[in-house]
Amino acid sequence: MERIEQYPLIPLRDMVVFPYMITPVFVGRDKSVNAIELAERTNGHVFFVLQKDEEVNDPTFDDIYTTGVSAKILQVLKLPDGTVKLLMEGVRRGRILSMADEGDCLFVNVSELEEGDVDRSEEPVLFKMLAESFRNYSELSKKINENVLGTVNQIDDLNRLAYSISSYMPVKNTEQQGILETDNPKERAEKVIEMVQTYTELVKMDNRIRQKVKNQMSKAQKEYYLGEQVKAINEELGKDDDFKADLDELDEKIKAAKFGDTVKEKAAKEYKKLKLMSPMSAEATVVRNYLDWVLSMPWGSYTEDKLELKNAEDILNRDHFGLEKPKERILEYLAVKKLAPDIKGAILCFTGPPGVGKTSLARSIAEAMGREFVRMSLGGVRDEAEIRGHRKTYIGSLPGKIIQSIKKAKSMNPVFLLDEIDKLGADFRGDPSSALLEVLDPEQNSTFVDHYLEVEFDLSKVMFITTANSLDGIPRPLLDRMEVIPVTGYTEKEKFGIATRFLIPKQLKEHKLDNERVKIADSAVYGIIRGYTKEAGVRNLEREIASVIRKSAKKIVENPDLKSVKINDKNLEKFLGKLKFRFEAIPSAVETGVATGLAWTPYGGDILQIEVAIYRGNGKMQLTGKLGDVMKESAHTALTVAKSCATRLQIPAKRFTDFDLHVHVPEGAVPKDGPSAGITMTTAILSALAERQVRCDIAMTGEITLRGRVLAIGGVKEKVLAAHRAGVKEVILPKANDKDLTDIPADVKSMLRIHLVEHIDQVLDIVLI
Repeated sequence: MERIEQYPLIPLRDMVVFPYMITPVFVGRDKSVNAIELAERTNGHVFFVLQKDEEVNDPTFDDIYTTGVSAKILQVLKLPDGTVKLLMEGVRRGRILSMADEGDCLFVNVSELEEGDVDRSEEPVLFKMLAESFRNYSELSKKINENVLGTVNQIDDLNRLAYSISSYMPVKNTEQQGILETDNPKERAEKVIEMVQTYTELVKMDNRIRQKVKNQMSKAQKEYYLGEQVKAINEELGKDDDFKADLDELDEKIKAAKFGDTVKEKAAKEYKKLKLMSPMSAEATVVRNYLDWVLSMPWGSYTEDKLELKNAEDILNRDHFGLEKPKERILEYLAVKKLAPDIKGAILCFTGPPGVGKTSLARSIAEAMGREFVRMSLGGVRDEAEIRGHRKTYIGSLPGKIIQSIKKAKSMNPVFLLDEIDKLGADFRGDPSSALLEVLDPEQNSTFVDHYLEVEFDLSKVMFITTANSLDGIPRPLLDRMEVIPVTGYTEKEKFGIATRFLIPKQLKEHKLDNERVKIADSAVYGIIRGYTKEAGVRNLEREIASVIRKSAKKIVENPDLKSVKINDKNLEKFLGKLKFRFEAIPSAVETGVATGLAWTPYGGDILQIEVAIYRGNGKMQLTGKLGDVMKESAHTALTVAKSCATRLQIPAKRFTDFDLHVHVPEGAVPKDGPSAGITMTTAILSALAERQVRCDIAMTGEITLRGRVLAIGGVKEKVLAAHRAGVKEVILPKANDKDLTDIPADVKSMLRIHLVEHIDQVLDIVLI
């Protein structure tokens, strides 16, 4: 049965009281002094509990722990300063149920906690471990009084021993409170054992550190003495001094290196410093590593450029299908290099969706020029030291990745690819994009200084190439140093050419097969492109081809008599499963309140079907589909334009006042933003309000103004290719984008009917039924 008692309360700021513990306590707060006087007049018992924050002068129930100890007052001594010195004995643990503030004294209702029993087979083991752990701690720490140790040794009860040891350990009040709050005696004993053993290890560590510091005092003298002994032994044995031989080798390398004057002076200075050091010292290792790095750099070493345009063109055409504009720009660069070798060329930045061949283009350029190729991925780099290196005084310091890559290339003029430059980050360790400004600026990079090398290094002869999926993530000052070359997505025909000329032979070779054992028909290749991939590049296409070849290999291994495996559009699903994408992405040719738009993403173009529903309301418009601020503004502009077109389309005014509009842009989880959905939203809204059907097989893109004008947009090629992939036959574009039609492949253009419009009325004439 639960036993509840009421006690005067004394909150303690900086100590925990345990049962069986006799200790002095100093009390100064008025309410605590009154609690002692009240206890003296009654049964002589008070309740002690620890405060959570010792700075609180007038604690409430929330400011104290709920588990404490009832104690018997043994002696009271009033001091001249008004405080009371109290000698008390802890009696029993209790848990506070409620607290009352009577003005001059705090009272608590306490549920008395009984001490449980420990299994008789476990109690002797726990008792022995607890006593031995405390004895070991006291012997090591020298902080436990002999009288205290003798008192502890006389205890024969496990609970009393655990509480007693806890009170003598130099631990935080919160740790002691945790032990007091533990109800299970076994768990409490185990906690105290763990605590004592932890502090024993800390004492051992402290003693080791003290001894190490003491030994360090004479380390320099010992090193000198031992060094002299080693030297004398080597002389007696007739051996050369290894360190001296190493120094002589370094000296020869420094004299033979093709340093500039500044670098030679710096290397000579560091070499002189190394000669004066003990070979056993840590600083000698730092200086030696520094000299190794300086000597390993390819100072004055250049590869001779091969600038034959025909050879370069053959290599580019061999490795890449299509990409005519990027290839043309690369050949222009090589032609200029041939005429003016010392010209400071632009930093090329290939931008486009994943899998279109940006990285492999850079590798082909290096092969065409006869230069070494190195690559550094910038994705997720947040530390400026990755670019500029660490100071050599830091432990484990190294040069930055720029210098490390130049060393790896063994040449001062490699083709250096900085991959994923749009994925750079920045945090408290610095801004890597700002550090890259010096690397990529032709006016500065001839005097690039790495923090580790501390000397100027000429990067002006390096051909830097960068890649990015999107220009949005590149800081403007960095983008200003680069010439952007778009590498857009591939048409279906180009993907077919890449698959047959590059991907299938590559995968067959990797799987140790040939086109006699695995025969992939053209219809199967088109089937993979249309039904299993939906991308601007060819990375997923290669994965699907590899999957087909793996399954073919399995068939060949399982059936040794099988001469060949043939894959065509009839049996493709047996290899790749059900179709992942439908060729006709447009669900219906005619809809009300739905219009087909074109969108640009960092991964290529895509099709958007904007849906509008109307229902009884009061003229409000709801927007869904995770739209950005610009796209929301486009929706409001589209509604205003729709109101201005109401008369022409015979839309009653009450349709705008008595009905609400809900505009939704699937897919709802994908963020969308930009102004180019303006005419699509206007068309869908007008279709819903006028109850006029829209030809959904016509895709459109363009920004709308309040006057209904259609403005130019970006990403025309990617959007038109997306429409082509989806099977769209007609596309509406702003008339101002007619200059961008030259970028669209001729075979795609021939299969599409492109409408160029200047006003929303022209759009409505084309798409409204």
